[in-house]
Amino acid sequence: MEQLPVILIVEDEDAVQAVIEDALADGGFAAEILASGEEALTLFMGGQKNYAALVTDVNLKGRMSGWDVARQIREATPGCPVIYITGAAADEWSSQGVPNSILLQKPFAPAQLVTALSNLLNTGSPPA
Repeated sequence: MEQLPVILIVEDEDAVQAVIEDALADGGFAAEILASGEEALTLFMGGQKNYAALVTDVNLKGRMSGWDVARQIREATPGCPVIYITGAAADEWSSQGVPNSILLQKPFAPAQLVTALSNLLNTGSPPA
């Protein structure tokens, strides 16, 4: 049986975690969901799993923002697809986001997340 691509999710709201997990499962992905950037970096850098992409909220509990998490993951794995989700920080994306990333404004339709992931994974860059 073919293994599903595992997506690293960093989101601190339980309700949003559930929506993301369901959307990814329906889209053919497995999700590893963590609530803090620190946890996500520890797991990612540990190399136990080969994550296909990162989906991170911008405003997280703890010391790190989603911007920080994505920058550090991209330093370690330059081609890692990144999708940011935010309700309030979309205007910071051009200055804080990593290149070739996608930003989804909350609330977003679950299908938007699956489509964005599929586009990044299939093309290596966001759609124009």
